[in-house]
Amino acid sequence: MIVEKRFGHLDFVQEAVLILNELREVVFGNRAAADRFGEYNRGRNIVQLTRNPQFIELINSALVSRKVMQQTIVFGEPANGPFDVRVSPFQDETLGEYFLLISLRDINEVLLAQEMRSDFVANVSHELRSPLSSISGFIETLKGPAKEDAKARGRFLDLMEQEANRMVRLIADLLSLSKVQASGRSVPHARVDITALAKQVQEALEHQATEQGKSIDLIVSESIEEISGNPDELMQVFRNLLENAIKYSAPNTAVTIGLSKRQRAVGIAGPAVEIRVTDRGDGIAPQHLPRLTERFYRVDSHRSRSQGGTGLGLAIVKHIILHHRGRLKIESEVGKGSTFTVFLPI
Repeated sequence: MIVEKRFGHLDFVQEAVLILNELREVVFGNRAAADRFGEYNRGRNIVQLTRNPQFIELINSALVSRKVMQQTIVFGEPANGPFDVRVSPFQDETLGEYFLLISLRDINEVLLAQEMRSDFVANVSHELRSPLSSISGFIETLKGPAKEDAKARGRFLDLMEQEANRMVRLIADLLSLSKVQASGRSVPHARVDITALAKQVQEALEHQATEQGKSIDLIVSESIEEISGNPDELMQVFRNLLENAIKYSAPNTAVTIGLSKRQRAVGIAGPAVEIRVTDRGDGIAPQHLPRLTERFYRVDSHRSRSQGGTGLGLAIVKHIILHHRGRLKIESEVGKGSTFTVFLPI
């Protein structure tokens, strides 16, 4: 009971905390420790809680040396994962005893974030290296074999321009993604006319669609009031989804933008506006659908790059929709086309 009063405040600590006496018996464990390692009876030896050899060795070292010991340890069930473990010996003047205070910080999310950052940097490096290598090769050719060949020079300069534009698009998308992620916690409050925004994007991309033998149909089923949002970000959602639909839709077909109201939408409190962008293209196989919004994920890498894709468009769309507390739904059938549906709260 005295121990409970002495260390009871540690129940409010987010990290798992255990306190052992010199016999390695658990005299106290906070709620987080019980959640992570399961319920246990105080007074039992630590080996009855976990038999992890690294953990036991760390405790023994701290007991013998009377020094703070720290190590990253991977636990099996029920904790299941890597923890930053710190064992700190101390003498409690009130109780007149030596104890070990063990804090266990779950670092699984930290390691996952580091892995994601490493993958992201590797992907960006790869995406930039490819056009840079091409440009470098073209320059070398223009300085050598094609130095006096006007026809080849013009063709290589066109290719260099394409690769340079590809890098510009990639950097622009990276900046957009970074900006959206940085503002993710603040809810946008500007008033946005979704119907006017859709018409604006339709007009802006009509020429691009016509050049490819396609058209854009805007269908507004009813009057939709303004919503709270960031007009620039929502414009980017429309543009990215519509550009993808035009890019992958079959020739001589129409891309459809449908706007309507929903009194209920899964994951959204209250009424919502539904934005549906549908193409009549090759469709996407089911195994690819869950990964479409991952950064740099492409169903067909060669086709995407040849059409100017950066692999970041849908990742940007996803983050903007999350920023607006909305939801994205992707449906597709091979040979029939795809529909990307965005739900935004009204």
